[in-house]
Amino acid sequence: MIRALSAALGPAQAGPLRRLVVLLVAAAAAQGVSYALLVPLLREVLGDRPAAALPWLAAFAGAVACYAALTWSGQYLGFATGQAVARLLHQRLGEKIAQLPLGWFSPTRTGEVSRLASQSVLQLMNVPAHLMRPVITAAVTPPVVVLALLVVEPRLGIAVAVAAPLLLLILRWSNRAIARADADRHRVMDDSASRIVEFAQAQPLLRAYGRTAREHRLLDDTLLAQSRADRALLSRAIVGLISFGFAVRALLGAVLLIGVHLALGGALDAATLVAVLVLTVRFTEPLATAAELGASLRMAAGHLAGLNRVLQAATLPEPQHPRQPDGCEVVFDDVQFGYEGRPVLRGVSFTLPQRSMTALVGPSGAGKTTVARLLARFWDVDAGAVRVGGVDVRDLSAADLASRVSFVFQDVYLFDGTLADNVRLGRPDASDDEVREAITQAGLGDVLAELPAGLDTAVGEGGTALSGGQRQRVSIARALLKDAPIVVLDEATASLDAEADAAVQTAVAALASRATLLVIAHRLQTVRAADQILVLSDGQVSDRGTHDELVDRTGLYASFWHERVAAQGWRLVDR
Repeated sequence: MIRALSAALGPAQAGPLRRLVVLLVAAAAAQGVSYALLVPLLREVLGDRPAAALPWLAAFAGAVACYAALTWSGQYLGFATGQAVARLLHQRLGEKIAQLPLGWFSPTRTGEVSRLASQSVLQLMNVPAHLMRPVITAAVTPPVVVLALLVVEPRLGIAVAVAAPLLLLILRWSNRAIARADADRHRVMDDSASRIVEFAQAQPLLRAYGRTAREHRLLDDTLLAQSRADRALLSRAIVGLISFGFAVRALLGAVLLIGVHLALGGALDAATLVAVLVLTVRFTEPLATAAELGASLRMAAGHLAGLNRVLQAATLPEPQHPRQPDGCEVVFDDVQFGYEGRPVLRGVSFTLPQRSMTALVGPSGAGKTTVARLLARFWDVDAGAVRVGGVDVRDLSAADLASRVSFVFQDVYLFDGTLADNVRLGRPDASDDEVREAITQAGLGDVLAELPAGLDTAVGEGGTALSGGQRQRVSIARALLKDAPIVVLDEATASLDAEADAAVQTAVAALASRATLLVIAHRLQTVRAADQILVLSDGQVSDRGTHDELVDRTGLYASFWHERVAAQGWRLVDR
């Protein structure tokens, strides 16, 4: 547990945790010594010469004072370390999430990260603050007590020493049962967290179709599964605690019977019997406390294991000697890529010339978005290479590549801040005038003029204060403000009305004159204006050329184009 927590904190930050362990071990040892000193102290106090107990009393007081000082220092350091653990784990988790490839994330893992950042970090904060002291006491104090018993009364000491492994076996069995139930509970909780977030985000859709919480079967099922997992964990914890409690009391009873038998037979004096019974109680007390905390400790271990899985997840390797690209031409050279063994791209090769516009078209599932994300190195290719300015993206530093590529996705997320904050994400040092210019170019000029607080208008979590089309234009404004030499628009105009689309098309044309532009779109005007069009089908580039060249051929693009042209004349009429 300590090693796993040290691994989660990182080598540079594990020092306070090690110092805390040393303090708590010393405090537990001092406690054990003070218990051992009770034997000669009680012998003298209850014997014929009470005055002879004064040296033992002084030694006992010294041990207790040492224990008190060490415990106070350990408790203080424990609370301070707990706060540091929470801060460091949040920091390391955030840094790791920023480094993980996008392919690592899934709905289940999103729920897992949410739980780790909230519940798991709080649970692990309790380890140094509340759990380590009783657990270390249970590991250190009882052996000291057993040694004292073996010296004072070997027969009773041997009885306790023989019974101790049985107690530990019962405790281990109980903790393993709890660990299995807790692991099942964590899996269910991850699913439940994802479903709750999904349910909240899908409220407009659910209400539009008259679906209520009672009818949302997926959410109901996950909540019922979580309830069953909670009951299973509670049942196993109760069985383990009862079993261990019975074993402890059986040990106390056995020591009492043996001690009374020896005392009645004259083999053990009354003073030693009292001292032995006190020691036996002191032996079992920390074990009982540890058993009561065993469930919490096991659950903390489960949280820690989940956190370490994320912290140890493989990230995309960084080059030891990053190279600098020459220009912003993009080349896909015989690229092959798949998700979890399922091939998506097979031998894809093409070039995006510098300061030109390329449109990527094809049916759904052809791999268009995958092409865009491989360009930004959200994943590494399985074979082949993606080059920017003649340099493989794997030989560019992550920061350098990110500064050269700007993305606008169809699914837009805005942070809970102001309109300016969200646009300025593209370039944090941009002035207000530059932000306004980017917003105007993205077709949001009229909207900005109508907002009561202007650039300081709060957009709400996820951009809920804006419409879908407005959120998408904010995302486009980010890309325009960033002014990266490579821009990828992935269905960026899909939710725009005709007026806003016209404004964005003007901005796109301006971008193409100074940047390498890759556009994934179904808008006829956008596709037609491209310098070249790549047709992606079944994971391969099946055709390429200008709009006029492709329309004159018999192929997928011509079919696509004629269908769109025919659909332009469709109208909904009342009958």
